[in-house]
Amino acid sequence: MRSVRRRRPAAGLLSASLTVLSASLLTGCFASGGADGGSGGSDGLPSGSSSGGRLRVALAFPPTENFSPYGADATLLSRLGVTEGLTRLDGNGAATPALAESWARENDRTWLFTLREARFQDGTEVTPAAVAASLTHATRAKPLPTALSGVSLTATPSGDHRVRVTTEAADPALPQRLAGPSLAVLAPKAFKAFKTDGADGADGADGADGANGKQGAAGGGAKAGEGARPDLVATATGPFALAKVNGSAAATLNRFDDYWGGRAHASGIDAKFIADGTARANALRSGETDIAEAIPVSQAASLTEGTAREVPTARNTSLVLNTRSGVFADPAIRAAARAAIDTPALAKGVYEGHADPGQGLYGPALTWAEGKRVRPAGRARPASAQDVRAALKGRAVTLATYDNRPELPETAQVLQQRLEKAGFTVKLTVREYGRLESDALAGKFDAVVAARNSMLDTGDPVSILSSDFTCDGSYNLALLCDKTVDRAVTTADAVADQGERQDAAMAAEARILGTDAVVPLVHQRIIVGVAPSVRGVDLDPYERSLVTAGTRR
Repeated sequence: MRSVRRRRPAAGLLSASLTVLSASLLTGCFASGGADGGSGGSDGLPSGSSSGGRLRVALAFPPTENFSPYGADATLLSRLGVTEGLTRLDGNGAATPALAESWARENDRTWLFTLREARFQDGTEVTPAAVAASLTHATRAKPLPTALSGVSLTATPSGDHRVRVTTEAADPALPQRLAGPSLAVLAPKAFKAFKTDGADGADGADGADGANGKQGAAGGGAKAGEGARPDLVATATGPFALAKVNGSAAATLNRFDDYWGGRAHASGIDAKFIADGTARANALRSGETDIAEAIPVSQAASLTEGTAREVPTARNTSLVLNTRSGVFADPAIRAAARAAIDTPALAKGVYEGHADPGQGLYGPALTWAEGKRVRPAGRARPASAQDVRAALKGRAVTLATYDNRPELPETAQVLQQRLEKAGFTVKLTVREYGRLESDALAGKFDAVVAARNSMLDTGDPVSILSSDFTCDGSYNLALLCDKTVDRAVTTADAVADQGERQDAAMAAEARILGTDAVVPLVHQRIIVGVAPSVRGVDLDPYERSLVTAGTRR
């Protein structure tokens, strides 16, 4: 790829208009997401052409890791326009320029990224040394960000404007990987109190799901033994700078006037974290908020016409079974649970048609998957109801879920009824996600109903298989450790060609589904509530972006 050094763009000049085109080995196809203006200037008005008022945003998931950039809070930061990485993803899953204006693959393991001229929110310049140091901190975070699951990389400055990234093994998906919210680039100031031996929170499932940390003010206040987290207050590069965090209730963001992509329309963002979906919908109806994410399907019809924006996503609701301990360690018992479930009924009933019946780990929003699906391999014969009752020995299986997405408890209740008809006795636990994840990862439940965007972490179809279903996976709720699965995922991860990589991913999916460690229930369509006066909301099928420089009211 030809690299060209460019000066700071004029206000409103976005990466989509760059004359330097990025190369990508993986593109994939995504169903249309119904974008509402997207990034600044995409609907005909240049970024910075107005000094709009502050935006009021209601988010479903509170920060659970002090806004650690390495766990699931990273997605909150990207959705609010705070953080950016070297790349971003377009609607087809291809890597496009962000802080890197171009890149080239030097050999199987090495990529050279050319940086655009940009500044951090503290006023310092985005330099190759700062970018390399930021990526190095991410590689040392504990637990490791999910985007780096199974990957070892080294970043070093190379000249005035370039960063060289080398991976231990060939990684054809590296440009997509570096678009992950947990690999955002931060200023050196962010790491002054940073320790690499603390608990920085595992990247998780549900936008802001994925918490091993504690709630508190951004950046500071870590307890002894936890390790300090990077300070996110005015140390990122996005159009909005984090200014103040009120625990897990609210956050204040101000416009970053020196943003490389042009001055944002809105002067700032007042974000509230409202776990109750009905409360979020009511806040939109009453005019208390301008944007409300994850509107419950039960509330969508009651919103003012045109304010409910539905977008197909790569998010699945699934039943994940504990394969390491308890009754579901037996494949035949897992098969019995899977056989008991009616996925079309869930899509039609609980989701009121705003979802599609579960087909696999890659749903219909990923249009390339439909013609490549492989029949699950090696499934056990389902145990009879009598055998299930004998295996339980009078005990109840524990089925857990969280209430940040209101459809999940209802889904769990329907599953409880179906499983009990199949001979199971079920005890249901419902918590807020921040109080659930660590117990789920520790295997304290027999089963979990969870929502997971299969393309959130890297945009690469293989990466989620590695993080969620391999022996060393960083978000392995099923605690699955199967050698045939690991081999299939390793094989897929070595493939560079786009179509062949997708084929290999589908073959690995078949191996995973054959274990019955996970039962795909529905493929979700997400509903975002947008006030009539608001323009430029990014309805991103990857759920990484929501508010951009072009969002205004």
